[in-house]
Amino acid sequence: MVFQPGDPSVLKNTSNETLLLASTFAPARKSTLLDNFLDLGRNIVPNNLFTAFFEQASTTVNVVEGTLVRTIGTRPGTNTLGIIAISIVFGSIMGTMREEGAPIIKAAQALETLINKTVKGIIWATPVGVASIICAKILEVTDMWTIMSQLALFVVTVAVGLFTYQWIFMQLIYFAIIRKNPFKFLMGVFPAALTGFSTDSSAAALPVTLRCLDENVKINPRVSHFVVPIGIIVNMDGTALFVTVASIFIAQMNSIYLGFGDYATIIITATTVSIATASAPSASLTMMFIVLNAINAPVKDIGLLFAIDWFVDRLRTTNNVLGDCYAAAVVDHYTKNELDIEESKPDGCESPQDGKEFEMGKL
Repeated sequence: MVFQPGDPSVLKNTSNETLLLASTFAPARKSTLLDNFLDLGRNIVPNNLFTAFFEQASTTVNVVEGTLVRTIGTRPGTNTLGIIAISIVFGSIMGTMREEGAPIIKAAQALETLINKTVKGIIWATPVGVASIICAKILEVTDMWTIMSQLALFVVTVAVGLFTYQWIFMQLIYFAIIRKNPFKFLMGVFPAALTGFSTDSSAAALPVTLRCLDENVKINPRVSHFVVPIGIIVNMDGTALFVTVASIFIAQMNSIYLGFGDYATIIITATTVSIATASAPSASLTMMFIVLNAINAPVKDIGLLFAIDWFVDRLRTTNNVLGDCYAAAVVDHYTKNELDIEESKPDGCESPQDGKEFEMGKL
């Protein structure tokens, strides 16, 4: 909101077809924060599973004879949150059905295999497809300097947000909880962050991350080897920040007004989808469709981000890796006493009385 990376003049220099499409996504938005929260709840529990693939709940506000009238209806767009919620419920129930649910599980597995093979075939065409998307967006813009400057400002905005979180908020959290020099800890795990930047994947940096935690900063291996693998899957704070900024960038570029309710929707949705993001390069771009649908913004402008995502993705990967390291440090701090007491006990040590009670119970 401070940097305003999305400039509507980028679309003013595009074709009439693009302007017409953008105007359909930029109505006057007067919904409140409560309306957006209620819409999220309605989307999480959809009325119809099949219509969730094509529509999502939305509250519209119209002025009728000087009075604001709220209407609960639907708008075009995939209700991804509802589909995920229903899938979790169905999967949990099928896991308890055993033999009765076996045919459905086999059908789901066959469908998964089909989708995976289809995606593998599409991946071979990804370089040509991505290049075509970038070229199409570039050809739509007559003022190349404007779009390049806006993308550069977007990169700066993301970098400032990530570095502010890394160098200020992470250090304050570490100091407030552990009461030690946070920058000494940062230097100890810096090789892991550098590896994450180089490999563009927090999963690929896992061996280096564990070695830095075990050897450099002396985190208990039982803590680090438990926390970090989980953090690679669910701790995607850098991804959440990127998706939030990117969604606001696209909304600003299309002159879409965002109120407090819309910002809350973006934050909640971006945080939710970041948990489901794979620890692979540029995986977060696929999750932006969910966030943009939640605020009714055009998804076609995601193609602009492909040109700079190779660099921004490396920055947010360092944030994800450092977040895993600091989470392991906090968990180690709270469990240190219990783990030290447990490790101080000799292995296989039990009193004769315990052994006698075990034998009696066995008999």
